[in-house]
Amino acid sequence: MADDLLSELLAPLRLEGVFHSRWTARAPWGVAGEAEDCALLHYVQAGACTVELPGHDPVRLAAGDLAVFPHGTAHRLADAPGRATVPLASLLPARPPGAARTVRIDGPGAATTMLCGGLHYDPAAAAPLYRALPPVLVLERAALRRQPLLAGTLDGLAREWDEDAPGQTLVALRAFELAFVLALRAALGALADGEPILRALRHPAVGPALLAVHRRFAEPWTVDRLAAEAGMSRSAFAAAFRELVGVAPMRHLTARRLQEAARLLAGTALPHHAVARRVGYRSEVGFHLAFRREYGLTPGDYRRATAPGLPQATARTATEATQDAN
Repeated sequence: MADDLLSELLAPLRLEGVFHSRWTARAPWGVAGEAEDCALLHYVQAGACTVELPGHDPVRLAAGDLAVFPHGTAHRLADAPGRATVPLASLLPARPPGAARTVRIDGPGAATTMLCGGLHYDPAAAAPLYRALPPVLVLERAALRRQPLLAGTLDGLAREWDEDAPGQTLVALRAFELAFVLALRAALGALADGEPILRALRHPAVGPALLAVHRRFAEPWTVDRLAAEAGMSRSAFAAAFRELVGVAPMRHLTARRLQEAARLLAGTALPHHAVARRVGYRSEVGFHLAFRREYGLTPGDYRRATAPGLPQATARTATEATQDAN
């Protein structure tokens, strides 16, 4: 169940490219990165470093450890806690997807070598439960080595560093994408039982209901129907869902529907009424209002902003009418 739901959480992300870099930094050093609209991976090949996030205790990464930032949360990397930092933008002023860079920081102390990747995705495509992932997930060397495919992928990325090799951009994207998915799967399995997202995924009733929402969002769900899917009473299900997921069941369903609507608006030329029906709205007006509340833009404005080349179709084709009727 958890693996199935993990697939549903990650599939809509639509990774668009990866910027990756290899770092060699000698102490003392410190780098501060701003929040980014991408997932970040830091794999320590040699040496050690410290990760600091506001409101969290420092995390020490040793050789062979991997840190994953699902939301690109702002953080500091340094050889020791409390070290003075320089902005990441001063070392890497531009980080376009598809590019690779090498960074060296000179100093008199011990060296740390890291492989870093930023996987770019459309934040609007992030599933509601994906947003509930912790800001950083850490896989220590021992846990990572129990995942031979993940460890092998990271080792291969660390060894292959020819920025001009044929197909390098595609190879890097696919390899980092594989590493990201494998790391999330392994990290979720290692999370403390008290983490809300893990409790939701493993809950014998809420887990199936979440999977139903993510896979069958266009169905005419009600709280009663979701409770029946979970095998619980309406009140017990609503209370358990809110406790574990953080929002009411129908609010989560709305977010999932509108997430899919945003994907369709940005990636297809379907008319707005067809998009509305595809995601479970029988009223185009209701869809329009809900979308604007969620994204602050009308569906048309969102499409123009995210996919300016797509036609602003409004006429219903015979094929779409048939699909909507079905």
